Amino acid sequence: MKKFFKYLLVGLIFCIIVMLVVVLDYYSLLPQKSYSNADFNIETYISQNDQDQDGIDDQTDILQSARSYIASNPQYKSKYYETGYPNDEYGVCTDVIAFALLGAGYDLMELVNDDVLANRDAYDIEVVDKNIDFRRVPNLKVYFDRHAIALSTDIYAIDQWQGGDIVIFPGHIAIVSDKRNKQGVSFIIHNGGRPVYEEDVLDRYEILGHYRLN
Repeated sequence: MKKFFKYLLVGLIFCIIVMLVVVLDYYSLLPQKSYSNADFNIETYISQNDQDQDGIDDQTDILQSARSYIASNPQYKSKYYETGYPNDEYGVCTDVIAFALLGAGYDLMELVNDDVLANRDAYDIEVVDKNIDFRRVPNLKVYFDRHAIALSTDIYAIDQWQGGDIVIFPGHIAIVSDKRNKQGVSFIIHNGGRPVYEEDVLDRYEILGHYRLN
């Protein structure tokens, strides 16, 4: 009987450890080994444009600005802002895109609003609101379909994915990271209310669109 309880206890402890590892892995709290373009002989894309004329090409600028934004540790909360752009410690997934582009010289709030006003039929918007329209994923899907370069949605066509790209999922959006997993699949930079902002989770989502600004 003692042996039975001993084995039962060992089995219980083992199950708890396995469950803990699964949970930690799901939330990307375990160390994630990453690789670079060079590890897969992929040439890093450099944009020919420098919108804000800061000496950094747009593609690199978008990636760096996304990382700068998540470094502020924005907590996930959906709120309305009279300023359009969140001005506190909160934000949602679309704000990662908005601040990444803003850091590269692109005011997404103005760009989306101008496009909505000029092309109402393209957007499913009853009441136009400049302060929130650019923070809604469906609107950004329409905008990037119209104004960005559409790329492969096959995550295993790894040479088609570059840090600074934009990827859209049902109800969610992210910046593509320049980090990759051992298969070469890109990490993403996003705010989904998870404890880690840059992680290897691209294969967990249905991809609706993959874009490059220029």
